[in-house]
Parts: sequence; structure tokens; C-alpha cells
Amino acid sequence: MSDRAGKRVLEKGNVAMAEGAVQAGCRCYFGYPITPQNEVPEYLSKRLPEVGGVFLQAESEVASINMVYGAVATGTRAMTSSSSPGISLMQEGISFLAGSQLPAVFVNVQRSGPGLGGIKTTQGDYYQSTRGGGHGDYRTLVLAPWTVQEMYDIPFLAFELAEKYRNPVLILPDAVLGQMKEGVVMTPPGPVVTYEKDFVVDGAKGRPARNIRSMYLEGDDQELLNYVLREKYRKMEANEQRFEVHATDDADTVIVAFGTAARISLSAIQRAREEGLRVGLFRPITLWPFPVDGLRALAQRVKRVLVVEMNLGQMVDDVRAALGPDVQVEFYGRPAGGVPSPRAIIEHLRGRGVDKGEEWADKVDAARDRYIWWRDGALKPREISPTGLGGAGR
Repeated sequence: MSDRAGKRVLEKGNVAMAEGAVQAGCRCYFGYPITPQNEVPEYLSKRLPEVGGVFLQAESEVASINMVYGAVATGTRAMTSSSSPGISLMQEGISFLAGSQLPAVFVNVQRSGPGLGGIKTTQGDYYQSTRGGGHGDYRTLVLAPWTVQEMYDIPFLAFELAEKYRNPVLILPDAVLGQMKEGVVMTPPGPVVTYEKDFVVDGAKGRPARNIRSMYLEGDDQELLNYVLREKYRKMEANEQRFEVHATDDADTVIVAFGTAARISLSAIQRAREEGLRVGLFRPITLWPFPVDGLRALAQRVKRVLVVEMNLGQMVDDVRAALGPDVQVEFYGRPAGGVPSPRAIIEHLRGRGVDKGEEWADKVDAARDRYIWWRDGALKPREISPTGLGGAGR
């Protein structure tokens, strides 16, 4: 994506993504501060007014996503961003956007969890991101950059796909990509594609009134909506699988990784090849729809697949589901701020890898009293009641 005319500048990932959104036509941003994505609202608070846009710091993440709902219902390209626990707060609004079939873009610069967690990097939000995340049967398109250049480029694709399918689109980097600086050419990767919006609520003068909603109480209408959405998701799965491969022509082992984990894996692959190992990289760009077709085709000519993630094993489930039991699929990951090293990945390629939790067995055992409220055999019932505790009831 970086082979284009323009001045190459050193820029932070969050800022590059924010500028990419502006160049892609975003004119409204609503958000609430949270580390490690704060550079996004900071930059847009100055940049959007320069192009006639609107920046508003909302009182919460819940308010932010509902403001996005209102803005995109008018046909405006709008977005929000947050980090892991903030995205959790937005899930009801994202479900509303999906149910109402409105095109919105939101960004999750992942931080460690669960709970409030910390500001270290992680890929622990894969499940939430690729399974809708909120209530109801719905999906969001999920795009995973791995360079600062892609942080700039992907908003163009995100807004295009959001309008093409009238659906929320999630950009899913992690704290490393948000905070790192790299050379980036900040000129559009191609024409800015927009779609006709015949759903907008902009006043019904001279036309029938429009009603944007996700709640249908009449007859079978809600079930019918779900079947309509299913057809749309099937089209996404057929047409929007995106991935990239490196050094796979002669590979007998393939690493599957996305985002920062893919960068580290590529470094491991380069070193492994110097040591005589024939290893390649399969990098999903769309985490949903997951690029099952490309991975299946590649798996037909390799002996082994190693999935590397910065979590305890989430994308590996999609890899195994795509490839089935006949393909050897292994996993190496570190959660909540743990970052796999190239050398550790090579050890796993050689069959000598050690799970970090097992390596830290003594530390994990010593930490139990700090982190959990039970030990086997230590927790005993204080009182046993032979009857219920609500009295006689009705």
C-alpha cells in the first residue's frame, strides 16, 4: 500500500489513522479519552474544524457511539475510537447500528485486560471484535493493520465498506501500532469511493418519510430482518476476504498472525530461513470475514501451521475451524502485555517452545493469593441451609 507518490514522513500510528480518516471523508468524530488511543481525538480536535467538520468530546463512550448513530443517519461519514473497555461500553450502540443498517467506522486500539486492565499492548479483543460483540445476531467487518502506513490507508477501505454494505466497520490495531512511529506516505491510496445514500433522514419534503430503526414488533418482521442481514453477511464472506502472504512459495510451515504479532513473526521467519527452516507468513487483513479460502488453499501445500497471537488463543479457533482436523495447527501466544519474541517463535518452530505460563509456574503459583480468592481445598462453606433463603414465598 505504500508504493505511491508523496513525501514520506515520520508519524505515529494513531495520528496517521486519524489523518487517513479525514482524507477518506470523515467529517464528524465523537469520542472519550482513554489510553492508548488519545492521540486520535487530540489530533482530530484540531484537524476536523480545518475541513469544516465537527469534533465533540462526549461525556462517555455510550454517548459517543449514539452520537455516531445520529450523524451517520444523516449521511455524514462519522467515526469514534476507544480502547478495549471503552469499546465494551459501546457495544449496545454498535448493535443498534448493525440492526439499523447504518454505515459507521469505529476503532479499537487494544489494551490489556480483562477488566480495566492496563495500557500495555494485547490482541485480547479478537473474540469480541469478530463475533459482533454486543447482543443479537450481527457481524461487523474487522480490518487489522500491521504498519503505520496501513493505519493511514485502512480508513479509506473502512468507510468504503461501511457504505457499500450499510454496516459498522471496526479497525483493530493494538497499543504498539497506535503508539509507534514509522515512515508513512500520507497521500490517498486511490480514489475515495462513496455510495448513494437513499436511507438518510434529512427532511421529508417532496418525498415519503423515512424511518431508521432496529426494533420491529409486528409479526415476523424482526426474524425477517435477521434473514436479510444474514444474506448481507454471506456476501461479505464471499467478496471481502483479504490477506497477505510472505515467503510461502517453498514453505513447509506457515505462521498465521495479524497486527503486531505478524510483524514479530515476519522477523522470526527471516531469521528462521537463515537457519535453514522453510517458513512463510499468512497475514489476515480481514479478521471478519476471516480469509478461510486463502488459508485453505495455502494449507494444501504445507505440513504445519503455527498461530501466533498476543493472547491466550482466540484466532487459532478460526484457523482450526477453517482447516479441520487433518492439518496440524499449533499455537503460541502471550496475553496482556506479553509480547512474543522472534527467538521464542523460532523455538516453537523447532518444537522446543515453552508456554510462558508454564515457564513462570513458580511465579504463577506464588501470585495466586494476590490475584484469586480461592485455593483448592481452602474455600469451605460457612453455612448450609436446608431450605431456600426467601422464606415461604407465594
